Amino acid sequence: MVNRLADATSPYLQQHAGNPIDWWQWGAGAFDEARRRDVPILLSVGYAACHWCHVMAHESFEDPAVAALVNSHFVAIKVDREERPDIDAVHMKATQALTGQGGWPMTVFLTPGGDPFFAGTYYPPQPVGGMPSFAQVVTALADAWRDRRDEVLSSAAGIVAHVSGEFDAPPAPAAVDLPGVLRQVSADFDAVHGGFGRAPKFPTPGLVDALLVTGEPASLDAAQRTLEAMLRGGIHDQVGGGFHRYSVDAAWVVPHFEKMLYDNALLLGSYTRAWCRTADHDQGLRLLFERTVRGIVRFLRDDLQLERGGFGSSLDADSCDIRGMVHEGIYYVWSPELLIDALGASDGAWAQELFHVTAAGTFEHGLSTLQLRGRPDWQRLDGVLDRLREVRATRFAPARDDKLVAAWNGFAIDALVNAALVFGEPDWLALAARAAEATWTLWVDGRLRRTAMDGVAGDAPGMAEDHGALALGLARLAGATGSSLWLERAVLLLEAALAGFDAGDGGFYDAPATDGPGPFARARDTSDNPTPSGTACLVAALRLVGLLADRPDLAERADRAAVTLRGMVESAPRFAGWALADELIADQARHRLMPAVAVIVTPGDEPIAELTRAAARMAPAGTALLAGPTGTSGFAHHFDDRDARGGAATAYVCRGPVCFEPVTELKPLRSALWQRP
Repeated sequence: MVNRLADATSPYLQQHAGNPIDWWQWGAGAFDEARRRDVPILLSVGYAACHWCHVMAHESFEDPAVAALVNSHFVAIKVDREERPDIDAVHMKATQALTGQGGWPMTVFLTPGGDPFFAGTYYPPQPVGGMPSFAQVVTALADAWRDRRDEVLSSAAGIVAHVSGEFDAPPAPAAVDLPGVLRQVSADFDAVHGGFGRAPKFPTPGLVDALLVTGEPASLDAAQRTLEAMLRGGIHDQVGGGFHRYSVDAAWVVPHFEKMLYDNALLLGSYTRAWCRTADHDQGLRLLFERTVRGIVRFLRDDLQLERGGFGSSLDADSCDIRGMVHEGIYYVWSPELLIDALGASDGAWAQELFHVTAAGTFEHGLSTLQLRGRPDWQRLDGVLDRLREVRATRFAPARDDKLVAAWNGFAIDALVNAALVFGEPDWLALAARAAEATWTLWVDGRLRRTAMDGVAGDAPGMAEDHGALALGLARLAGATGSSLWLERAVLLLEAALAGFDAGDGGFYDAPATDGPGPFARARDTSDNPTPSGTACLVAALRLVGLLADRPDLAERADRAAVTLRGMVESAPRFAGWALADELIADQARHRLMPAVAVIVTPGDEPIAELTRAAARMAPAGTALLAGPTGTSGFAHHFDDRDARGGAATAYVCRGPVCFEPVTELKPLRSALWQRP
């Protein structure tokens, strides 16, 4: 049986196209069918790289007896949380309210009108440890709908009333107590292992970025120690580059092995900014950060880049061993014997010590993740890694989710452009431009779609984060290339966002209003988890575009939106990294170091002039960098009456209404970038 998911633009939904359960996609047809049959709805939410989603699918959704039970008593809807984060967010709030926890797969039961009355996550095929089986849950809820419907409807109404209030922004203070907020962050810092909070431990690129804003020693130390601990840990794919989703332990040893575009895009930005903030004399740490940056770019280019440009969403956690048995992480782990087979006795023994690969194993079944110890012979390490990549390429690779997501590609474009400028890599700039071209195909009939598959835009609407992140990436690309087309497109995205997501209090909803069947509440979350909130993305984009296009109205709109994030910054700064960074930059502005526009007028078509590269390395956070030859147009007045003096690249730095003397050399450039009017 092939159900209604066969033509979906989500690989996750396509994975369930052959299930005996009669799945529907989210839409009017499914809700009409539930009302027609007078049956409740089973809503199952997951994503392609989710290990436990695959487990529950194999155990229950592929079971004909379970399918018959579901099909008889429910209309079943399958949702990819990456495609419809609004549906996921609203029902996750309900799940957390009902169970005290959340996760994926998410299993929610709704009335035909869409109100939740029961929720959970993974359910096993047989009862275990006090947890009922999925079939038992389905049977009990079908009975409740038939025999105790008034109770079900009353419960659903109560849940909706309670959860709907969860989407209000926290009360905003008149001003953020930044010293107090930084003390909170310091208290959360793990001084032993780096990072923040306890196990399971997640990357926090937004928070790290905030700690890098001012260069204050304690904040900088926490950021650098966190990034170094992560790059040395098993969460970092030492062989292929890039990072896994999170660590199950506090020391970053054993990850949950899925690799997400959004994590790696955001971490690429963090490691680039950390390299810039690290002192020139600390060459060892700088080298570690640069190698990590180059590894992430290699991972994006070689493993996630799509045929048409842009990047897929993720690599799965699971893959097959040599016997065809599926295991989580098997593609990435090694034993002493496997290293010796791959490298020979001498290099194999050296690699065991360097990567802490033991006979007992640091993972399971005598296998180990790779952790980088000490400061090795880098030339020897590069040779070892080349051989390990060759050997690993013969293994069964994890599946890739080829879904192109607007927001995540926006993050990647932004980070690639910045890294290209800092490290002088024109190829990375070209990679970002190719991704921008591919992602812009999601702009259809004056509206942004969230996802595409094989070049075909899906029906899911773009969210606030999609508009903000993509506008940010396109504006950054415009500044680096001098191509005003990308700035024009960023403005289109922001104008659409201002009209479509305005929450009436200065902030933004995460999801657009809808005339069709939507979730029971309109999603709005001011926290960053694991990507920046939609409002934070729009604030960042409004600020950059406002500077590049000389649009004070956009800067003023960013100010109003930033106020709605202050409550989250005060109450939970670990989950408000981008908003905290924005507050720290605003605090610098109050001390006359307001964000500058640095225009580099170049004498020719050199893709990245040395002066541009220096400006990208030295500029304070919040600086808008704009590079192009004499006569570049489309950026307001920024290139008017400005040229490359004496045939050399020339920097024109303006902070607010004050412009400083043009410079052509590196030392005066630094002074101009940091000069206060």
